[in-house]
Amino acid sequence: MADSSDAAGPTRALVIANPASGSHSPALVREVRELCSAHLPHTELHLTTAQGDATASVRRALERAEGAPDLVVAIGGDGTVREVVQGLHTAAGRAALMIVPGGTGNSAYKMLWGERPWSEALKAVLADSRAGGSARLRELDLALLAETRNCVFLGSCSGVIADALITAADSPLKGRERYAKAFADTAADYAPYPGRVVVDGRVVHEGPTVLANVGGGPYRGGRFLVLPESLLDDGLLDVCVIGGGVAATEVPGLTLRADHMNHPATVYARGRTITVERTDGKRLPLEHDGEYQHTIGSSATFEVLPGALATWAPTDPI
Repeated sequence: MADSSDAAGPTRALVIANPASGSHSPALVREVRELCSAHLPHTELHLTTAQGDATASVRRALERAEGAPDLVVAIGGDGTVREVVQGLHTAAGRAALMIVPGGTGNSAYKMLWGERPWSEALKAVLADSRAGGSARLRELDLALLAETRNCVFLGSCSGVIADALITAADSPLKGRERYAKAFADTAADYAPYPGRVVVDGRVVHEGPTVLANVGGGPYRGGRFLVLPESLLDDGLLDVCVIGGGVAATEVPGLTLRADHMNHPATVYARGRTITVERTDGKRLPLEHDGEYQHTIGSSATFEVLPGALATWAPTDPI
């Protein structure tokens, strides 16, 4: 898909932050706002007030007749990014996304910028990116979850990774350690569900299923390399299925280094439309972008949206 390595830098920024987040930092928000204000003629800050407010505020800002931002800075974790991406995708106007990590997993930031400091990344975006700058615009693929009509940015996973989010909700830990501990605890007594995965009309897996990850970015929880071969702008969705031949307790360790890719119980495929099903008719345990999908039924279908999201990324691959 296309990228815009010669695009000019942004001129108007909308900074979105969630003060209700457990990892919210007023100091971080202030630093981001001041950095944007130092480089751009116009910067505004919106602190969200409820679930879904980030989506609505981005949409309102982009649909203004005058003064719409051309840069939206999402401060937070994958949940905040999820809402901002939904607003960017559904708004009539168009702006580019920049992520500043401030959450638990921060997988969305990592898949674009790796481990480089956020201040370094943001400064690269705020500078004019022409003449050999270190940031560029990329047009990334999204997925549409047919059952909810919501877009998926980072990825969606059924099974043990989804259920780990419920475990993590009660954890006193912070950052990536919170999800890593929840992942291990959930896997300790996890029973595979009876599943089927269909890619472009072809059944690629049927039987006991520990997880099926569709996406999206290569990482989940900021460190687990579930989709190591995923490309963010190839017009296709990747899916990795880990079947019942792998004990759930082995999955956290295997996915840290992508060693699951060498296991015979792992299936990896690509396509434009992917359906993940639970074949016993019970509710499919599913999350996407760090949000558990409590209202999903026994199946979920994902359709690729090629080049649907403009986002800032480093000029050099991470």
